[in-house]
Amino acid sequence: MSTDRTYETIEVEGGVPIKAWIRGVSLEEAAAKQLHNVARLPCVRGWIAAMPDVHWGVGATVGSVIPTVGAIIPAAVGVDIGCGMAAVRTTLTASDLPDDLRDVRAAIERAVPHGRTPRGRDKGSWENPPAPALEAWQRLKPGFDAITSKHGKIKNSNHLVHLGTLGTGNHFIEVCLDEADRVWFMLHSGSRGVGNKIGTYFIELAKHDMRQHLANLPDADLAYLEEGAAHFDDYVNAVGWAQDFALTNRRLMMDAVVRAVRGVAGIPPFEAGLTAVNCHHNYVTRERHGGREMFVTRKGAVRAGAGDLGIIPGSMGTRSYIVRGRGNAESYESCSHGAGRAMSRNEAKRRFTLADHAAATAGVECRKDADVIDETPGAYKPIDAVMEAQHDLVEIVHTLRQVVCVKG
Repeated sequence: MSTDRTYETIEVEGGVPIKAWIRGVSLEEAAAKQLHNVARLPCVRGWIAAMPDVHWGVGATVGSVIPTVGAIIPAAVGVDIGCGMAAVRTTLTASDLPDDLRDVRAAIERAVPHGRTPRGRDKGSWENPPAPALEAWQRLKPGFDAITSKHGKIKNSNHLVHLGTLGTGNHFIEVCLDEADRVWFMLHSGSRGVGNKIGTYFIELAKHDMRQHLANLPDADLAYLEEGAAHFDDYVNAVGWAQDFALTNRRLMMDAVVRAVRGVAGIPPFEAGLTAVNCHHNYVTRERHGGREMFVTRKGAVRAGAGDLGIIPGSMGTRSYIVRGRGNAESYESCSHGAGRAMSRNEAKRRFTLADHAAATAGVECRKDADVIDETPGAYKPIDAVMEAQHDLVEIVHTLRQVVCVKG
């Protein structure tokens, strides 16, 4: 391992190098192995960029930027296609919010379906989708019909009933204050059930198409679809549609959050969207880097081209950041998508108590029960160290601290 500029260069025998922005943060052995695996794929070109929030994922490492030529790795894009962040600044200030924020949290929870009940029943979906979701689906439906006319297994998925809903796990909605005590709304979600169906389907299809070559891959989950092959264009169309669904999903939720907070007694009239950001961090797109057109897969990474606004969230009890990209070519104009997990969900449940979680989220109106222990702040890398490790990738525009957090 050699030191080069602000990143460390990891040479990979039989593969492209890895440029890792990991100074001051940890790189777990399992994640490093996954990075090496991807670096050895014949379709990968240039180098892999590892962000400071890098951690183990399924197939490919979360927090990595993977350039490919003539192929896409569906598992690198993942099953939460188009997952990302949205944030808007409002004309409210901290003094406009009530001292007790329980009604604000309750209003948001009523407005946006979220979570999952025991026994598998999905309470995070619409029983009767509202007019905004129905209207948005009319625009999305023709593309979905075109995809499912060729790939019927995708049709039986949660699409309309998940449009404008949050999901589970690390997806969240927050009310935050910035450095000037201005109120922001921020949320994290993606393409929900239909994106999962599309991702899972094409991951298996790639494995099937490469079945004679799987033994030569370092990991079967890294099966890829080659340009010109039977299912390549179908995947490109499907993943593009799912990314559009995800953007639309976040927009609908943000509109619902604004309406919900406007309805809370005691909060004065306000405007929202003075600054607005809606960005993916699990997606693939065609880009040009170093004079060459390629597919860039950002698995847990945000585009940070010169002037691009992005969002880097911390955890339930730490700061988050609105950032502006510096356009660093060494990272393929990318930055981290968050703090990154420091441990597995099961390890977090073993290590932290309810008292630990309550202390770590003191001052935040949020769930304090056992079902969110795996999302407690201590389960994540220190956000300050993550931001310092990528100071050459982004500049901080606003620093946000949450006062309300709704978890799926």
